[in-house]
Amino acid sequence: MFVVMLAGAFSLLSLQIAADQRIGNPQVWDRDGCRGMNRSPALRWTNAPARARSFALSAYDPDAGSAGWWHWIVYDIPPTQHALPEGLPPTAPPVVQGFNDFGTIGYGGPCPPAGDAHRYVFTLYALDVPHLSAAAPAHGTEFLQLIRRHVLATATLTGRYGR
Repeated sequence: MFVVMLAGAFSLLSLQIAADQRIGNPQVWDRDGCRGMNRSPALRWTNAPARARSFALSAYDPDAGSAGWWHWIVYDIPPTQHALPEGLPPTAPPVVQGFNDFGTIGYGGPCPPAGDAHRYVFTLYALDVPHLSAAAPAHGTEFLQLIRRHVLATATLTGRYGR
């Protein structure tokens, strides 16, 4: 697969998730009727804004009902870091991981109900602050409130999964 990117564009890439393609079993949830391995994908980014003082990441399913579904929240990623490894443990300093909508901290892979495939949007945020001031691990809506005034740029990668 070839991906065309604008030279110098802030970009989010993964070896496990190809843009607009089916997400593989290693990244799929491992409960509730889904039989994946629930391993977070390895992600890397390029051409981040020079003013970025930290990064944050979310994985969100906008097709999961009216409120969508938060699959992964990661923040306080240092500005010198330009990748996350596959299978990132829920407690892996120096980053902080928040609550997903499965009620756990860390990554929770795709597991939509039977029917049409859902989109899973991974968004990387370049922020103008070194740390978010969350009193406890943030959930998706709280995360959005914490970052909303600090976003310098975003990069997205969307995968699909259905069963």
